[in-house]
Amino acid sequence: MTKAGEAVDLFNQGFICSQAVLSVFAPDFGLNRDTALRIAQGFGAGMARTDDVCGAIAGAVIVLGLRYGATQADDRAAREKTYAVINEFIKEFKQRNGTVSCTALLGFNLSDPDQRTQAHQSGVVPERCHGFVRDAVEILEKLT
Repeated sequence: MTKAGEAVDLFNQGFICSQAVLSVFAPDFGLNRDTALRIAQGFGAGMARTDDVCGAIAGAVIVLGLRYGATQADDRAAREKTYAVINEFIKEFKQRNGTVSCTALLGFNLSDPDQRTQAHQSGVVPERCHGFVRDAVEILEKLT
């Protein structure tokens, strides 16, 4: 199974988008699955339901930081590389989906309890989010 397929499967099992994205790349960086799932937990639903960036993107940013991020404070080249690759990721995600905002992607503001309930009852979360997870992983595979 591809990483994208594995991530979608994890999302369909009930893990949130950021967890699904990070956990399929975790072994590449020496992280075990449980650690990756814990790291990514707070980034789903627009950053812990705060009406912000899609969790699939947040999970991807963590992966790109693991791949390209600096380990020395003065490593400006790694910092610039990381930012450049993250910007490339965001650009492609926007080309595919139009935005990086969880609320705009879903048409519901998950920070509002009533809208969150409506989003889940309408089926929009499973209907749309698995595509965002797949897109994030496919773009990551090209960039890592």
